[in-house]
Amino acid sequence: VEEQRARWERKRSRTAKELLETEHKYLEQLDLVVTFFVTILKAKGTLKPAVLETIFGPLESIYSASQVLSLHLERGNLGPGLENFCQNLELYGHYAENLELANKTLKEQLTKNKSFRRFKKLQETRPQFQGRKLEDLLPLPLQRLHQYKHFLRDLLENTSPDSAEYQKLAKVVKSVSDVSRWVQDIIRKRENSLQLLRVQKLLKGQKTQVLTPGRWYIREGWLLVVPSKGEELKRRMFFLFSDIFIATKPCHPLHPLNSNKLACQAVYPLHQCIVDKVFGHTQSQGGLLSLSFPHKTLLLMSSDQQDINDWYQSLTAAVR
Repeated sequence: VEEQRARWERKRSRTAKELLETEHKYLEQLDLVVTFFVTILKAKGTLKPAVLETIFGPLESIYSASQVLSLHLERGNLGPGLENFCQNLELYGHYAENLELANKTLKEQLTKNKSFRRFKKLQETRPQFQGRKLEDLLPLPLQRLHQYKHFLRDLLENTSPDSAEYQKLAKVVKSVSDVSRWVQDIIRKRENSLQLLRVQKLLKGQKTQVLTPGRWYIREGWLLVVPSKGEELKRRMFFLFSDIFIATKPCHPLHPLNSNKLACQAVYPLHQCIVDKVFGHTQSQGGLLSLSFPHKTLLLMSSDQQDINDWYQSLTAAVR
């Protein structure tokens, strides 16, 4: 037991030391943004207060919370420092929610606000920035949140379960994990929206509505359609979403407007779909899938067996 405790203590102090060292580095980077951008921009009035607020969100509050945590860690007050930090964790969630709008507003200001564009360029040439751009520094809090999660889990694993500090740490780990999930959820939804928008732009015309609330993009790819009457195989591009399966074909390469777009041929709702693997169970070349809908059966083929297996899994999961 004594040996185990000593081992825990060694690992724990190593993690605490690493947490402090990385916190100092994180603070230095946040300081660049707060000192050379937020504070000066507030004083100069180059950006309207509302625009400034949109671009930097709760960054100053995150910076202050980090300074307090750093002081606690330096004094070895790990427990109180983390408990106090927990009260500020929501700032990270709000920061993540605001980040997309922040980037969009920053781009807009760089396009239309000449004095801000000059100011940004000048600040980024300072030696402290080491060639980094403001755009590189804005996502830092979200990267740091991910690091906190790992550091705190390590600390918890190397704390004796019967010590008073264990319960406190467990609470902190739960809070950080909850906020981290919230942030991941925001990122996933944003990436999904971008995928839906990309597919919408790929399709010719506006008839097929891809952008629907609650719809999730799953995958896309080329497959061969096997016709019912011995005609030749047709190569088609398919898009799979959480609720529908879209079949498309390329527009004519010489079309003046749509040469690089896809024409939607059919939209199949998945709620009444049955997926079967016709062949592709053995180590043969490729495989064949059967998709049965109330008024139509699709036979889809690929010469790549891994591809057919992946499609089969994605389709059955989406239908389920």
